[in-house]
Amino acid sequence: MVRSDPFEKKAGVPPMKRVLSHLSAEGLVIGSIVFWYFLSLELPEIIVPKPLNVAEQMWVFFSDVNYIGHVAASTIRVILGVFIAVALGSLLALLPHWVPMMDIIVHERIKPFLNSFPSVGWAILAIIWFGPSHGTIVFIMTMILTPFCLVNVSEGLKEIDHELLEMARSFTRRPLVVLFKITVPLLMPYIISAVRIAYGVGWKIALVAELFGSESGLGFLLQQAQSVADAATVFATCFAIVLIFWVGEKIVIDPLSRKFSHEKAVG
Repeated sequence: MVRSDPFEKKAGVPPMKRVLSHLSAEGLVIGSIVFWYFLSLELPEIIVPKPLNVAEQMWVFFSDVNYIGHVAASTIRVILGVFIAVALGSLLALLPHWVPMMDIIVHERIKPFLNSFPSVGWAILAIIWFGPSHGTIVFIMTMILTPFCLVNVSEGLKEIDHELLEMARSFTRRPLVVLFKITVPLLMPYIISAVRIAYGVGWKIALVAELFGSESGLGFLLQQAQSVADAATVFATCFAIVLIFWVGEKIVIDPLSRKFSHEKAVG
């Protein structure tokens, strides 16, 4: 999966067009909410809850101590799953770089296996092997997210300047110095891209994994809401995840992406 940088400046786009683009995007959101409101007037609450009811339930998620615990549980699981998956995927991608004989093992055996193994299979096996627990949810996420990271970092290794690596090796015989001073910095844009993908997909996986066997988290709240046909809580849970994802992306991932894209451009 090739890296895409959303922060590259679009040359030739006038400021007025950018303003109109933002206004159109915000107008689409407002229009969707208005349409949702009028639709909720015509349909039962059990099918389409009113926007205000959903907003009130979302406020409960971030103000009530019990609900905050569920939000925190899912968030911590996602962060751990993403961190482990990115580390494991990057390690697998770098293995053939260090040991050429591992190339076929990683890219023609491990990568196809991880890419094609059903996500629900990991969930069922994890419940059988480990039972319901926090570690089980993190394991499921790690196994599903790792191939995304492996593919992205592998593509990054193909794109980096190998002549620069050869020059670095001519100055030092210590592989770790070359790895941390040259290889990893060159790969950082691709690693950040892998983090972005894993973070988004991770939230979807977390909900499914928590549905299979957990007594905490947003997936558990979804299961409870489904059992009593509480559509407002279902909507609120989904929108809460969108909000958490957006905040994490804007506060952590986007600044890192800008930082390393800028460093690459300067370099």
